[in-house]
Amino acid sequence: MDSAISRLSNIAGHLNPQPCFSTSHLPKGGNRGMIKISTEVSNALSRGAAVVALESTIICHGMPYPQNFQTAKEIEAIVRDSGAIPATIAILDGIPHIGLKIEELERLARTGAQVRKTARRDIASVVASGGDGATTVSATMFFASMVGISVFVTGGIGGVHRHGEQTMDVSSDLTELGRTPVAVVCAGAKSILDIPRTLEYLETQGVCVAGYKTNEFPAFFTETSGCKVSCRIDSPEDAARLIEANTKLNLGTGVLIAVPIPKEYSASGSFVESAIQKALTEAKEQNIKGSAETPFLLSRVNELTGGASLASNIALVKNNATTGSKIAVCLAQLRGYDDQVKS
Repeated sequence: MDSAISRLSNIAGHLNPQPCFSTSHLPKGGNRGMIKISTEVSNALSRGAAVVALESTIICHGMPYPQNFQTAKEIEAIVRDSGAIPATIAILDGIPHIGLKIEELERLARTGAQVRKTARRDIASVVASGGDGATTVSATMFFASMVGISVFVTGGIGGVHRHGEQTMDVSSDLTELGRTPVAVVCAGAKSILDIPRTLEYLETQGVCVAGYKTNEFPAFFTETSGCKVSCRIDSPEDAARLIEANTKLNLGTGVLIAVPIPKEYSASGSFVESAIQKALTEAKEQNIKGSAETPFLLSRVNELTGGASLASNIALVKNNATTGSKIAVCLAQLRGYDDQVKS
């Protein structure tokens, strides 16, 4: 009953023609902000149905047009076919959107890298300037948590960059996982990162890292990294119980569910690693750093592998969408949602 009341309270503000979000979760005296939730997502949240958050950085910075637009549509279709409602998140004209129309998806896809890559630190700036923002993992988690979406599907998370002990280049995805109670379904950390240090950082943040049908943390393009996970789950039901326990215990952290890339798309580890090393060298020579580094590296690795890494990237995101949607459906059922009363 309490969770149902909470959902209704969170959604009530979103049904107003001039959309604003509930401030019950904000510090006392916090200012109201503008946000827009699609009618479909609002209705699903208000009745406790399964909703899956999707990021927009992968659309704008992850692959070229029209492949990005086609992939975005296919991922949303996978979520629907699995029984959940997709909620792609982005900032458009300074307004955070939870759930996009098809024309808004295409607008992001066509504009591509010109859309500002938006992590948590960038949200206020993009909103204040009335700009467009493609949300990263940290920003997408923030908005998902704000409106009560418990499951978020992405490709891979950011992490500690190689030589991060010298550069202090650590993705805000990791700190967001340590303070925002959203389950992130991904294919592990991008293989351009320092995976052992990434996992150490997640441990410091108190984040449960669960391997989906595996005891080893996947390395995005490949199924294995040589690093063990802190726990293993073998079904969507297992994952839903883990997320619910994390929520009921009020741990306040996210849960990272790492799903290995499908075997048939897993590129040769040594082949990809060779391309990564070359791309890293080129990035250093060209002084490419910060938020520009990951898009450059992924693009360059794709070139060096003859497109194999992009094909693998798309395959793993779709696989994550299938798995994450099943988890979201199981979680909704665990929380008492009855799909027989859907309107």
